[in-house]
Amino acid sequence: MRRTIIGTVVLLVGLNILAGLVWLPAFWFLLLTGTMLIFTLIDAGQKQHSILRNYPLVGRIRWSAEHLRPYVQQYILESETEGRPISRMFRSIVYQRAKDALDTLPYGTQMNTYASGYEWIGHSLSAMEVKEMEDDPRVTIGGPACEQPYSASLLNISAMSFGSLSANAIKALNKGAARGKFSHNTGEGGLTPYHLKEGGDIVWQIGTGYFGCRNKDGTFNALEFEEKARHNNVKMIEIKLSQGAKPGHGGILPADKNTPEIADIRGVQPHTTVDSPPRHTAFSTPLEMMDFITQLRELSGGKPIGIKLALGRKSEFIAVCKAMHQTGVMPDFITVDGGEGGTGAAPLEYSNSIGFPLREALAFVDDVLVGFDLRKHIKIIAAGKIFTAFHIVQNLSLGADLCNSARGMMLALGCVQSLTCNTNRCPTGVATQDPKLAKGLDPADKAIRVASFHNKTIQSLMDILSSTGHSSTRDLNRTHIFRRINQHEVKRYDEIFPLVKRGSLLEGKVPEALHLHVMEASVDSFMPASHLAKIAEETKTVKND
Repeated sequence: MRRTIIGTVVLLVGLNILAGLVWLPAFWFLLLTGTMLIFTLIDAGQKQHSILRNYPLVGRIRWSAEHLRPYVQQYILESETEGRPISRMFRSIVYQRAKDALDTLPYGTQMNTYASGYEWIGHSLSAMEVKEMEDDPRVTIGGPACEQPYSASLLNISAMSFGSLSANAIKALNKGAARGKFSHNTGEGGLTPYHLKEGGDIVWQIGTGYFGCRNKDGTFNALEFEEKARHNNVKMIEIKLSQGAKPGHGGILPADKNTPEIADIRGVQPHTTVDSPPRHTAFSTPLEMMDFITQLRELSGGKPIGIKLALGRKSEFIAVCKAMHQTGVMPDFITVDGGEGGTGAAPLEYSNSIGFPLREALAFVDDVLVGFDLRKHIKIIAAGKIFTAFHIVQNLSLGADLCNSARGMMLALGCVQSLTCNTNRCPTGVATQDPKLAKGLDPADKAIRVASFHNKTIQSLMDILSSTGHSSTRDLNRTHIFRRINQHEVKRYDEIFPLVKRGSLLEGKVPEALHLHVMEASVDSFMPASHLAKIAEETKTVKND
């Protein structure tokens, strides 16, 4: 009896399995066909999209392919050197150094060394041993009026706000900065508990919105600034005039990133898009800006005060230098941001077509400071697409004293360049305020990677420097870097960017390339003198009429 029951059960199970094998494909076929039919009817009946109405279902397949295109391009099709905005080659070197993995390259370069624009540094037959080089090269920032100079690393974290980045990302960056002994710029979003918790050195950026030191009407609050600026972790203050992501526009915080916590820190309404003003209200002329620098220096207890700008009209920066010379007041450092964009959300036109690229801007700023004999008191920081030691060498050779990196540090955190920074859907938890996504980023683990990327990049920098026969980055200048102009011509940086004689702009010996800009510059306005004269003439004509 028992055997009969068991046999019957086995037979029934076998028949069920056989029936399932026969009917399962039919079931899935009917489910798929039914789903496609439903979508076809919906697409044919809607009126918002003409392609879907005329070609139901096929149009939806097109949309899906268009959505997947960037991912297919990045992960399957692109070569090591083609990716944009950051090539796979540079993403890979950051990942490798962050993970302390093998970072050497087999079988030679993948770059076309005969392509126009290719650059390299000349090595020396007097090359030095790497062990003769400094392990931790530093630059002291602080001019004659500075009472608390800061010893800075050659590579630091560039401006990225809490709001743009998640709390876990900010904590990881700051913990990495503390571990590697380099600085962390707050971005214009203000000084937050996440910047102070891990003990890293802070550069507090003061933008046009004055977040963190702001009155209810959006103006500067001196008392709140003084209280925060004197915090031990705050080593320097940076006045942001403009940024490479959107020069002349002001920062943008999308509404879906503006959480109640962030709104409380910034002093704004939550869940609203926050557009920072395009210009400061604490000053409106170069002379007034010198007064503001003096005020911040006094309120902070004599800490280094700097300015950050993406170069726009050349006459405006010359006007600032004229104001420095006239008043004797000057910033301790100037951060030059490249107009090629950055980590912040920005309109397409601003990222693509506004502001000087970093190299040209950097050379110009260095030349003008030398021409006004101010360079010896002011340090220059270069910021913009810095991922490797050679990128640092290029900028130091053009006149920078040290460099800041934003996107390089984001990659070290685990960013995969999904290009969703402005959507609040960053899959790695770096550039999002979605707690479900942000929790995927472990600050303790990522801090180690940030510090490792910094350390190995500095090691590589000193390795390159040793090959040139120099013991200090201060020895680098425009004679060391070569650029291929075309198939038949190679020039050094000093030929492309001719040096300006020290003090020449004070002596009236103005190079022809700077003559018009010097004539247009006025300490009484950021606008060029020719524009002011035109306005005055138009005003006079209106009054006469």
